[in-house]
Amino acid sequence: MAQKTVMTDSIAQITEIFGAFDSNVRELESAFGAQIVNRDGAVVINGESDAVEKTARALEYLKHIYTINGTVNEQNVEYLIGMINDSREDELSELDDDTVCITTKGKPVKAKTVGQKRYVGLIKKNTVVIGVGPAGTGKTFLAVSMAVTALRSKAAERIILTRPAIEAGENLGYLPGDLQSKIDPYLRPLYDALYEMLGQETTAKHIERGTIEIAPLAYMRGRTLDNSFIILDEAQNTSPEQMKMFLTRLGNNSKAVVTGDLTQTDLPRGKKSGLSDAIPVLEGIDGIAVHHFTDRDVVRHKLVQKIILAYEKRDKEAREKRR
Repeated sequence: MAQKTVMTDSIAQITEIFGAFDSNVRELESAFGAQIVNRDGAVVINGESDAVEKTARALEYLKHIYTINGTVNEQNVEYLIGMINDSREDELSELDDDTVCITTKGKPVKAKTVGQKRYVGLIKKNTVVIGVGPAGTGKTFLAVSMAVTALRSKAAERIILTRPAIEAGENLGYLPGDLQSKIDPYLRPLYDALYEMLGQETTAKHIERGTIEIAPLAYMRGRTLDNSFIILDEAQNTSPEQMKMFLTRLGNNSKAVVTGDLTQTDLPRGKKSGLSDAIPVLEGIDGIAVHHFTDRDVVRHKLVQKIILAYEKRDKEAREKRR
């Protein structure tokens, strides 16, 4: 049996690390098999040597997360356990206190995973970034946060958000109202992200002035978009022709972020996705970067990660059977 002690810096820190009703340390105990006890701010770990070492590293990283965010949540613990079990805990040092954007409520938006941190870094350094990965990884939210930061700092004169209205040919006609009312449901996730960053009233003012534009992808044809931060969301539902059309709209002093999840394509069976078509074509071009998120980057409810893994397992088994 081995024992190790991890010192904490404050009552607030140890309260966050332990979680409500000690839920966080119970999760660590279950994952690594060590026993954790709080002795007046000194966290004592008992168990087999390997279990104690893993638990100690986890607690040190939770202290680091607390320093960055001022809080520790269930998702942080789940993410940390996964990274340590994958022998990737050294990558956690990449996480820092950098703020991507400040929300309308004064809350800082920060990268919560290493994958998110690298994604933000690529957006800063490149003209075009393609973010690919499962739901809940922050692809769109972080892109909108970066766009708002660019607008506030005057690095961009306007934000243009677009996504394909994949069901337009079938269902839009049945929706009530004018054309804008018909397409708004398809664009709602983009509005939601903007409302969190800017507030509903400020967003509306920007849209009225034309400094923010939210429109279906079809509205991009024939335009040259200068001095803009452009985001194409749900790009897995574009055709190769639409993707090429979008990418060639890029004008001077502009930046484009393309986001999508290739496992959630709504295109008709047999029709190729413009996103899957573009990735091998564009990878390796200077100024263009492709970032692949994984299930480890999911920052929604922990069940979302398990759901994604369950579907991936099902799909893998189906492919093996077809072989």
